[in-house]
Amino acid sequence: MSTTVLIADDQPLMRTALRMSLAAEPDFEVVGEAADGLQAIELAARLRPDVIVMDIRMPKLDGVAATRQLTESAGVAPPKILIITTFALDEYVVEALRAGASGFLLKDATSDELVHAVRVVAAGDALLAPGVTRRFLDQYARRLPPAVKGPSALDTITKRELAVLMLVANGLHNAAIARELHVAESSVKTHVGHLLAKLGKQDRVQLVIYAYETGLIVPTGRVSPHG
Repeated sequence: MSTTVLIADDQPLMRTALRMSLAAEPDFEVVGEAADGLQAIELAARLRPDVIVMDIRMPKLDGVAATRQLTESAGVAPPKILIITTFALDEYVVEALRAGASGFLLKDATSDELVHAVRVVAAGDALLAPGVTRRFLDQYARRLPPAVKGPSALDTITKRELAVLMLVANGLHNAAIARELHVAESSVKTHVGHLLAKLGKQDRVQLVIYAYETGLIVPTGRVSPHG
């Protein structure tokens, strides 16, 4: 079964390059192209792509706002969103990740890197390792106001799940978390699954961002006293 992809970029040459790279793969089907964020939302509603390759800076509606609208759509399973950007340290990427994007890729990435990224995102995984996301967020966290207001979903998780969340947010993978907590790796996977379900997050990158938003993690890398 093919993975359907929608491309959103305001540069026609970039859209062509992305389409050619993806259409060359037998398991991908490029179902549409959008020149701005508004058109991306319209086409996504009509075509229901599995993945959207989304430029972060576009006219009418940028990639951050488009990502937020797409991931917050009620009653419809949102597409996975892969952000593409010209600059590696782009603060808008942080906002896109906060809005629900599953990762980002630089525009100078190779065709193989693009194909790999779309496959990873389509499979429901995060393109960025949590540790990379953590270092990336550290650069911009002081400028970003907390997004979580009012009662916290943290009240719904157990102490062990909280411990797993903290270790995920510090960039540890399942095997390392299992060693740290002296439990089986399968137990860690179960706890991570519970966290994603209870907190309404798509992947581990979103768990890292949530830890920043709730004050569990502070930009210095120390645990917040509120955590």
